[in-house]
Amino acid sequence: QVQLVESGGGLVQPGGSLRLSCAASGITFSIYVAAWYRQAPGKQRELVGSITRDRITNYADSVKGRFTISRNNAENTVYLQMNSLKPEDTAVYYCKLSLGRVEYWGQGTQVTVSS
Repeated sequence: QVQLVESGGGLVQPGGSLRLSCAASGITFSIYVAAWYRQAPGKQRELVGSITRDRITNYADSVKGRFTISRNNAENTVYLQMNSLKPEDTAVYYCKLSLGRVEYWGQGTQVTVSS
């Protein structure tokens, strides 16, 4: 059974940092593309960024220079380091693993940026 479990969300002040983790089990993690998405209230889910199995990364323009995605294949975990957080980064953040048409999603973790 495949499971993706996100953690690390919470409340942070503007300008602060958070590191999200997504731990996978029941899957050959290293061969999958990993991605982070987010969904703010009343908005569609959007791609934050992704990392291939060769560690090639891609980011949405809104987070470039502030967010960094990394992965540890030995620990079956993908990370999202978020710096210089803004109120507009407030959302539920989801991780996704994909290989062709096969996709697995985590349950999401809430990130709130507020003073």
